[in-house]
Amino acid sequence: MPLSRSLSMTSLSGVLPAWEEDELPVEDLLLFEVAWEVTNKVGGIYTVIQTKAKITMDEWGENYFMMGPYFEQNFKTQVEACEPPNPAIRKAMESLIHNGCQVHFGRWLIEGSPYVVLFDIGSAAWNLDRWKGDLWHTCHIGLPYHDREANDSLILGSLIAWFFKELTDNLGDKPNVVCHFHEWQAGLGLILSRSRRIPMATVFTTHATLLGRYLCAGNADFYNNLDKFNVDKEAGERQIYHRYCLERAAVHCAHVFTTVSEITAVEANHMLHRRPDVVTPNGLNVKKFSAMHEFQNLHSTSKARIQEFIRGHFYGHLDFNLDKTLFFFIAGRYEFSNKGADIFLESLSRLNYLLQVHKNDVTVVVFFIMPAQTNNFNVESLKGQAIRKQLWDTAHIVKEKFGKKLYDALLKGSIPDMNSILERDDFTMMKRAIYATQRHSLPPVTTHNMLEDSTDPILTNVRRIGLFNSRSDRVKIIFHPEFLSSTSPLLPMDYEDFVRGCNLGVFPSYYEPWGYTPGECTVMGIPSVTTNLSGFGCFMEEHVSDPAAYGIYIVDRRFCSPEETCNQLTQYMFSFCQQSRRQRIIQRNRTERLSDLLDWRFLGRFYVHARHLALSRAFPEKYTMDPITLKTEGYRYPRPYSVPPSPSASVHSTPHHSDEEEDEYNDDEHEPYDEDLEAERDRLNIKAPFVLGAVPN
Repeated sequence: MPLSRSLSMTSLSGVLPAWEEDELPVEDLLLFEVAWEVTNKVGGIYTVIQTKAKITMDEWGENYFMMGPYFEQNFKTQVEACEPPNPAIRKAMESLIHNGCQVHFGRWLIEGSPYVVLFDIGSAAWNLDRWKGDLWHTCHIGLPYHDREANDSLILGSLIAWFFKELTDNLGDKPNVVCHFHEWQAGLGLILSRSRRIPMATVFTTHATLLGRYLCAGNADFYNNLDKFNVDKEAGERQIYHRYCLERAAVHCAHVFTTVSEITAVEANHMLHRRPDVVTPNGLNVKKFSAMHEFQNLHSTSKARIQEFIRGHFYGHLDFNLDKTLFFFIAGRYEFSNKGADIFLESLSRLNYLLQVHKNDVTVVVFFIMPAQTNNFNVESLKGQAIRKQLWDTAHIVKEKFGKKLYDALLKGSIPDMNSILERDDFTMMKRAIYATQRHSLPPVTTHNMLEDSTDPILTNVRRIGLFNSRSDRVKIIFHPEFLSSTSPLLPMDYEDFVRGCNLGVFPSYYEPWGYTPGECTVMGIPSVTTNLSGFGCFMEEHVSDPAAYGIYIVDRRFCSPEETCNQLTQYMFSFCQQSRRQRIIQRNRTERLSDLLDWRFLGRFYVHARHLALSRAFPEKYTMDPITLKTEGYRYPRPYSVPPSPSASVHSTPHHSDEEEDEYNDDEHEPYDEDLEAERDRLNIKAPFVLGAVPN
């Protein structure tokens, strides 16, 4: 029986069969989802719960609630306050409020508009010492006074457990409660609820293990030594033993334990000593365009805006052709090694050398979008944008004068003398504008004034490899140490528009349990580089026969040395630079077609499966699950029928060829290609050779 109309909608244009798991009686259940990031943007979990809200609301309707900490500014700007529709929830909230703890309720103003229950941590802080004692007597886990985040998590967890005790007492036997907890900050609510034997089904998801993130940040050979780490010793040495104990306790207390990728499932099995029951990959809300060319037009529009920024940033040094300039970028938390920025910078140095040696007229501008400590915009960067605007205004004024005189002359039936159509003042104005573009320094590498300029990892490595945006460099670097915003005076673009305007996203992460950045690129039709140590990379390797043909380049960081990884990444980027414009358009079409695999309409099924499994374990007398449904079939894209857009397969052997040569070459039918025909063949040839949900050793 299909779950509901929204969840039975198939992905991949009707190829996936309907979900065969029994429908849950959602009218007899209440679903709660607890995370520190509810209405509070901190990291990737915010994206998970925000994008998943729509499909969960479609399934559960008014019986779905999110829970998290209350932050006044976030509540005022993101939440519409209202009264709880459920009397039992209203009574549970009133019980906490009457005891001096503030609880807020409303609708989160995102797609789906889910209800949120937010707990004011500050109003309950007076209970902290008592709750610390309760935690110690219950679990023998002590929290140090100086760990503010752990203490706040204890307050939140205690309030949530208190709320669920009041709620279940009011509800009685029906409806039953299912609660899904994300990460260790929310896990305290799970631990306390289970220790107090509150009748509810629980699911716990770790998006990344605490110890794994710390070990990888310390440059440990993590994945090749998973079975050799003394986890208690490692956590103690990093002064996170109490956090590690909380995470591990939550994992073992949950009825169902899930994680976001196969690679993280292996990691969790070693770090937390429990094998995940279900793998729940992260998805996105995919909005398909009615015509293929629409997202290509968006790419062109956004690219033009980036080009305007480049004109200002490189004023006085704009001796490269913007029409033959490619925009690469890396974005995310500023974890220099974990996110692969070290490998990326070294590969850029080698790419610069290759482009110079082969006398390639392609220029690569690379953006590093990673928030770091700054005190303001760089004066030189702001000056560049001001000069660009001044030049534009000057050109516009001259154009207006020129156009009016030309128009008047043509009306009189004569061709004007081009030498006299502009006055001396016009030439003076243009010369002044040209002289204003002279600069005696190189274009800045960073757009902001860095507080730790001398020790910043990116800037230190830029100095080491010598990429200072000089005229001879074919690779230019721009470090933007701030998240993008449409209100910025420097680069006024939202992140989504910026990604659409780029040509390639590069994310050679060493530690990336999932990786939303390459997923967002895929949904927007932008090729990307990922690794076989990221959840996204492993997911694509399993689902796509030839990922590179679809614009997903997977770098081997698990079985190769750093030197070999650098060479592989350099080769991917150099090959991409050799593609013609037509090849890049074909590849973007293919990349965008993979977005169906990342749609919550498909991936949301795994969350459904996890909830059903939790109910069958918490209330076996009411809910049963056929063991055969534990295995969830996956789907695999075949290799494209036409030649993949790789220079090695479809173009001349010389390092560079012009677009004109490529068009002439393709006109001779050496590369037959019909986008609609190829898309239809892909849809008709989906394979299902493996099983998702089974966690590897």
